[in-house]
Amino acid sequence: MIRTDNTAQRFLFENTDIRGEIVSLNSSYIDALASHDYPEVVRRLLGELIASAVLLSTTLKFDGLLTLQARGDGPLNLLMVECTDQRSFRAVAQFREDVIEAPLRALVGKASLLITVDPVKGKRYQGIVPLEKESLAASLEDYFAQSVQLQTRLWLACDGQTATGLLLQALPASTELSQEIRSESWQRITSLAETVQDAELLELDHETLLFRLFHEEIVRVFEHEPVRFVCTCSRQRSAKIISTLDRQEVDAIIKEEGQVAMDCQFCNHQYTFSKEDIDAIYEHRFNSGPSEKQQLH
Repeated sequence: MIRTDNTAQRFLFENTDIRGEIVSLNSSYIDALASHDYPEVVRRLLGELIASAVLLSTTLKFDGLLTLQARGDGPLNLLMVECTDQRSFRAVAQFREDVIEAPLRALVGKASLLITVDPVKGKRYQGIVPLEKESLAASLEDYFAQSVQLQTRLWLACDGQTATGLLLQALPASTELSQEIRSESWQRITSLAETVQDAELLELDHETLLFRLFHEEIVRVFEHEPVRFVCTCSRQRSAKIISTLDRQEVDAIIKEEGQVAMDCQFCNHQYTFSKEDIDAIYEHRFNSGPSEKQQLH
């Protein structure tokens, strides 16, 4: 038995209108956090949010970006994950120095859960729900109940090295047209999933876990989809941000520091720009003359 890593996998319960998704992340999760010295409790909660974002991305039929954020006024004031339709993600957390081991609500304080979808084509969508439950999974279930109005259950686990998640979701009536039968199926299958232990989520391969939970059901399991950490920062994007700033402010930084430094909050990579670089960026902004190669030494 080999644990499934860095993949998402979809499954369906035959003769019902219920779908599922399971995700297991190991090296991709470690890579995403490698450049940050996060306390253990932050690593675990960010791991749960990463697994959640990957699971949520599979519920949406879109080409684009899904962003999942937990923002609050507590010691842990931000958890954020961006996940693309290609299952690549990046993540970041912000916290005060006094963050300690504590329940989710105590860490985030008065907080909201924001889900933003930026499709390549179409309108941007954002859903917001209060983060009032004791777990991230329960808060996300509230989001689906209030904003999407789909019966959805989630189970999340993270031990600081591996992040995993399991999702069950009721589909629109197709196979089971009777509401009574649909309710019975949902109750039966979610009751089976309720028996899952964190250790099983973290240690078992997908097929073994699904068989252990649902061996009484007919489950159709689809192919693994790879999940990976990818940071989309670049020197070009940093230059574009600089071009939107007031030139006098940028010149003041150059005079004081000798250069402008742009840090990526996700991967901590730093891009530096000399006075000549800044001149080329602003010349390009107003004249569209220099090539990208000319403006970025």
